[in-house]
Amino acid sequence: MNSDRIILGIDPGTTIMGFGVIKVINRKMEFVQLNELNLTKYTDHYLKLKKIFERTVELIDTHNPDEIAIEAPFFGKNVQSMLKLGRAQGVAMAAGLSREIPITEYLPKKIKMAVTGNGNASKEQVAKMLQQILGLKTLPKNLDSTDGLAAAVCHFYNSNSKLGNTKSYSGWDAFVKQNEHRVKK
Repeated sequence: MNSDRIILGIDPGTTIMGFGVIKVINRKMEFVQLNELNLTKYTDHYLKLKKIFERTVELIDTHNPDEIAIEAPFFGKNVQSMLKLGRAQGVAMAAGLSREIPITEYLPKKIKMAVTGNGNASKEQVAKMLQQILGLKTLPKNLDSTDGLAAAVCHFYNSNSKLGNTKSYSGWDAFVKQNEHRVKK
């Protein structure tokens, strides 16, 4: 694996999608960008999905990432919320797959563990640790963007070893092959 690369991290959501970009040069991380896509002004769920797809493609076209790390949906009690979150994640993944960019999913606890050493760390603890690791001068008001950045950092730490609780796809063919039970023929 080439040690010089760009990683786009995404924290999908239908209210706010957070994202962060890091550049890896000589096996060291450099901060590039973090931000969020605020979707609160849109009431139509399908329009939100369209905006997530468009923004993800825009990020890909701007930064040309070699890899995408995305936070996997966590299992909650509200089935409707999980369905919407899964759709948001799927649309962001489809944007990456449409550009043939390898995607790796990470569970939220795995991301927190990689960044802070504590799988139960708070958003604030993750943000503070990212600030130290990457030398960020200030932190954003909303921490969804630092969650996206955390996914990228987690991927950097885990990219040399395939540990459990991750799924990787290098394109549509790989996704379909690994998920034949989910694809209707």
